[in-house]
Amino acid sequence: MKIKKVFLSLLVALASSSFYGQAVFDQFDGQEEIVSVIVNKKMFELMSKVKVDPSDKETQQYLKLIQNLENLKVFSTTNGTAAKKMKDVAEGYIKAADLEELKKENTQGKQITIDVKRTGTNQLKEFLMFIDDDADGIKRSVLMSLTGVFSLNDISILTDKMQIPGGTELKRLTQK
Repeated sequence: MKIKKVFLSLLVALASSSFYGQAVFDQFDGQEEIVSVIVNKKMFELMSKVKVDPSDKETQQYLKLIQNLENLKVFSTTNGTAAKKMKDVAEGYIKAADLEELKKENTQGKQITIDVKRTGTNQLKEFLMFIDDDADGIKRSVLMSLTGVFSLNDISILTDKMQIPGGTELKRLTQK
């Protein structure tokens, strides 16, 4: 009986942490002071079926990439209270999901942190980027979460093609 209780407790803990991982950032969607972009697996599947010119290698690479993506969530705000909440939630999630810090940069009033979960040497299954930008006197914070199977270079292509907030910073970081 005791083994059943331990097993059941473990099962509940694992299920709740899995749910937490997928839904933790959803609390920011629909808030007036936060701009959100959410793309789920169904949308990525629809986007990947677009017909393109076979000679357009860059777009073909982009379409191949999005077939392997599950969720993209981007939240951006200039509201200080919302920015602090986003940062606190992101930091809590990084610890709970056991993400590995990939890069941290602090230049000219802009702090960028990138944390990932790897599936292999060059492949990622989760990517989390948080940007605190106070460079122009206007505080802007961006939280980006991406899940699927991809490389760091793939993310740069994705953010560039979709014109996602924080994409410029990411492209610059991946080119270093």
